Amino acid sequence: MAMKTERVEARLSPRERRRIDQAAALEGQSVSAFIVAAAGEKAEQVISVRATTVVPSGYFDRLLSAIDHAGAAPRLARAAKRARQRRRIR
Repeated sequence: MAMKTERVEARLSPRERRRIDQAAALEGQSVSAFIVAAAGEKAEQVISVRATTVVPSGYFDRLLSAIDHAGAAPRLARAAKRARQRRRIR
């Protein structure tokens, strides 16, 4: 495990502090360990929801089919050829 050197501080109301203390005690964890675990779980949830795009399977199938059967792109091919000639792309 990597050495833990970073710190985070937060201001809490007395009620929030009591609830966190109680929950940590019920879990048999230090307050610090409880907060790190809870924040880590929430971070995973947020990242999972925000960094994932869910689309209906039919849409996804049509997208893959369009990619697999894409038509020629002559303007793109010409631009790539010019870039290769200018040694920008090898």
